[in-house]
Amino acid sequence: MDAFKELSPVWQALVGTGFTWFVTALGAAMVFFFKEINRKALDGMLGFAAGVMIAASYWSLLAPAIAMSEGGPLPSWVPATCGFLAGGVFLRVVDAFLPHLHLNFPTAQAEGIKTSWERSILLVLAITLHNIPEGLAVGVAFGAAAVGHPDATLAAAVALAIGIGLQNFPEGAAVSVPLRREGLPRLKCFWYGQLSGVVEPIAGVLGAALVVVVQPLLPYALAFAAGAMIYVVVEELIPESQQGGNTDFATLGTMLGFAVMMTLDVALG
Repeated sequence: MDAFKELSPVWQALVGTGFTWFVTALGAAMVFFFKEINRKALDGMLGFAAGVMIAASYWSLLAPAIAMSEGGPLPSWVPATCGFLAGGVFLRVVDAFLPHLHLNFPTAQAEGIKTSWERSILLVLAITLHNIPEGLAVGVAFGAAAVGHPDATLAAAVALAIGIGLQNFPEGAAVSVPLRREGLPRLKCFWYGQLSGVVEPIAGVLGAALVVVVQPLLPYALAFAAGAMIYVVVEELIPESQQGGNTDFATLGTMLGFAVMMTLDVALG
């Protein structure tokens, strides 16, 4: 841990998001053992991912953003509110243009710019889309820890990376196993599954570098990542978890995910 502390925040972000990517790959490797995922289990996993992201948005991102803004030239709620809304708008724009297809939807309901891309590619892009704010959140958290603010610690950033990693395991499986059902070879399914998480190290490094170079943007950046994650939760994860008829089980998964992330952040952060 001491050696990790000596790393620059950009390298810490790379290690943290490298971990979340690795866990995505572990989840994607489930395709070598299963040909399909029980719908009830999938709904519970999607709910769990939603709960983790909701809790992380507040404890790991919005609360530090508000605390950092206290005593500044603007009311403390302004950076958090502006950053939060900007994060949602950013994801809405990406969502409108990037071709993608949500799980269990027919190809005709693909979103974004119309394209002739294969269904498998569209499914992967849907998961890749919400891995962007996850990687950004981890990167910004490590960048915030480097500033030395008491409300943004290295332990809190590590807790966030662990939480995001935990919910990336079912996400990796949720990509690769359905692709197997589409008829793709197992190795190709695994490749696509882990590939959906490769955007996290990229977004993480960019987020950490940005807030280190431009420190006044830090509260906005934290809130931006939170807004982007909440957009994904409300627009994708919760609706998808409720479509299979397992509403109670999916809701319990959300509660569990929230409790796990809250515990990680409070206990470690």
